[in-house]
Amino acid sequence: MADEQTPLIARVQTRPARERYPHQTLRFICTLILSSGLFLGLAAVIFVLNFDPGSNDNYEPEKTAAGWSAYIPFAHNIPASWPQSSGIEYSDLQAILTTTPDADKAREWSQYYTSGPHLAGKNLSQAIWTKEKWQEFGIANSLIVDYDIYANYPKGHRLALLEKSNNSSHQDASDDGDKETWNIAFEASLEEDVLKEDSTSGLADRIPTFHGYSASGNVTAQYVFVNYGSYKDFEELVAAKVHLEGKIALAKYGGVFRGLKVKRAQELGMVGVVMYSDPGDDGEITEVNGHATYPEGPARQPSSVQRGSCQFLSFAPGDPTTPGYPSKPGSPRLPVDHAIPSIPSLPISYVEALPLLKALNGHGPKASSFNKYWQGGGLGYKGVEYNIGPSPEGLVLNLVNEQEYVITPMWNVIGIINGTIPDEVVVLGNHRDAWIAGGAGDPNSGSAAFNEVIRGFGSALQAGWKPLRTVVFASWDGEEYGLLGSTEWVEEYIPWLSASTIAYLNVDGGSIGSNFKSAAAPLLNKVLIDTVHLVQSPNQTIPGQTVGDVWDKQINTMGSGSDFTAFQDFAGIPSLDVGFTTNSKSAVYHYHSNYDSFDWMEKFGDTGFQYHATIAQVWGLLAANLIETPVIQFNASDYGKGLKRYVESVKEKARKAEIVSGEEVQEALFRPLDQAISHLQIASKLHDNLAAFYLQKLYDNDIPWWKWWEKVKLFYAIRSINTKYKLLERQFLYAEGLDGRPWFKHVVFAPGRWTGYAGATFPGIVEAIEDNDKLAAQRWVAIIAGLVEGAAEFLTPDA
Repeated sequence: MADEQTPLIARVQTRPARERYPHQTLRFICTLILSSGLFLGLAAVIFVLNFDPGSNDNYEPEKTAAGWSAYIPFAHNIPASWPQSSGIEYSDLQAILTTTPDADKAREWSQYYTSGPHLAGKNLSQAIWTKEKWQEFGIANSLIVDYDIYANYPKGHRLALLEKSNNSSHQDASDDGDKETWNIAFEASLEEDVLKEDSTSGLADRIPTFHGYSASGNVTAQYVFVNYGSYKDFEELVAAKVHLEGKIALAKYGGVFRGLKVKRAQELGMVGVVMYSDPGDDGEITEVNGHATYPEGPARQPSSVQRGSCQFLSFAPGDPTTPGYPSKPGSPRLPVDHAIPSIPSLPISYVEALPLLKALNGHGPKASSFNKYWQGGGLGYKGVEYNIGPSPEGLVLNLVNEQEYVITPMWNVIGIINGTIPDEVVVLGNHRDAWIAGGAGDPNSGSAAFNEVIRGFGSALQAGWKPLRTVVFASWDGEEYGLLGSTEWVEEYIPWLSASTIAYLNVDGGSIGSNFKSAAAPLLNKVLIDTVHLVQSPNQTIPGQTVGDVWDKQINTMGSGSDFTAFQDFAGIPSLDVGFTTNSKSAVYHYHSNYDSFDWMEKFGDTGFQYHATIAQVWGLLAANLIETPVIQFNASDYGKGLKRYVESVKEKARKAEIVSGEEVQEALFRPLDQAISHLQIASKLHDNLAAFYLQKLYDNDIPWWKWWEKVKLFYAIRSINTKYKLLERQFLYAEGLDGRPWFKHVVFAPGRWTGYAGATFPGIVEAIEDNDKLAAQRWVAIIAGLVEGAAEFLTPDA
């Protein structure tokens, strides 16, 4: 019997083990092989279903999300942190970008950028400093990208008013009779005054007064006052039978881009152009209204001269020798006649325009006899009667312009923060070059603010932030000559930019006054309006007022004149341009003059540099919204509404021009475009509603963890929404470009053909109307209607 010594486990003898069935080992091996094959086959199917959808040009996210792959774990390239970026919360990023910009720091950067000349192609040390400063801020991936540009630099100039006199003497009267001689009635210094109160105005290496891309030449001829030198001004002079051929044009700055004044004068057979800034365009702040001139007061300094480019900007921006492709070493160079003038031009001050204007008194009709656009000259109190001329035969101008044209390097500074979604990119840009040593307003109020934006993003990186989307910072060179740095960069990287870029955010003159200004593609209207209400205004009449509260809510259409042009009009990337500018009661801004200086900025422009810090806050928060929100914060419905407004404006132009007679005929002309816009409005609203639905679904966060495939499907649905938002602007590109200016590909926005700065909507139709070409108008209506229909189809959700 068992007792307490008996083992708990007893060993019992049994019969030896035997196989369950014959060939058991062989069958086991076969089963293992077959199971492995099945597993590998299933793995292959998973791989095919989920192979890098981002690399497939025909990838359709919503279809992939609805397939088998949505139910297979660990088979998706979803960013680990999605729908947020990693490291810090979005609210923390906003706080950093709001609190980092500092007025004293902005003042420091402004003082550096305005301390010496930095013409395009002559500012390498400044480019290196900028790159190193960004790296110091934490943007480790910062580099310099160079191009070889065609540009001119001044060698010499002269402008003299010559008067003919008849002299006779006893000794030569018998031989030659009376001899004609020419006396110098006036010779312009072509210099700006050196002011002891303005440190950069007297720099030994300050830049002479000249025009970029002006032709060299030595011409002597009678001259004519041509008002602003706009296309319409010249047409009215021709209608008034004022003889222009062989004459020199004396034009006021303003109205249209300066290069277009020279272009039209050249086309009409004129031999040179002289431009000056008339104080009649300075609003209320003028000497005649009792305001002292700079530096004692806010009125225009009489000797100030506006330099600038005379490139035909609205026909071909960028390096004129490489239209449509980048200016790299070894690039083929084309003739430049299509893009820059063949006649010389000079800029002068109004104090040196006075003798020329007064010499026309009594010669030819008065400007007051023309329409309202010829009124308002501000030098009447100086004895100017604003006669048109021409000057009499015995009174001529001698215009000498000597320029050196070279191929020279220029340098863009590019900084990159890689995001977790590599094919969604936001680009921020400002140019660095200036016509003068200063440039405190244009562009370096933007450059100083840019450094503060980048310093803010650097602080976020140090806090552990990794953005959802990739961010690119660009400090452009060569903007002043003709948007060279940005245009060449876009032309070089157009395939990547077209595939990846969501938006381009530009600031040029960031802070030269207190009035917030903006221009934007309609897709960006919403994000702009939302952002400006997040930033406190430096000038509050009521406590707590934001920039949005004191803004006039005006969003201008995109034209040209700054670095957004290549992005918007050539690449079809939605862009905006913002900054604080002047009004009629502001101190006069000395645009492109020696007096756009640090001293002027500190005394009159932005005395505490608070607006520099404010525009940095607006800029940074705009970028953060586009970088971080899971659904891109675009609004396609705003585009549909915008197109409806634009087409009504074009119809009004057609009615006034009487390009077609009868309301029914006109409605028939525009009917295809009206129908296409209606379709786009419906598709836009559906897309925006779908975007809002998915965003709300994401924010509700009511997907159980064990239904992980639902999150995968949601990711791909949102990615589809974002892809359509990203590529919508590209749907309005026409490969052949506008008539006569094929570089401009966008059919909705372009600079006006004869304005240069101001934006034109539906430019193809408008130009056909201006040319009274009914067939061209019909052709452009058909082209645009087709593209708009395509955009509507592109946006329409799949069934």
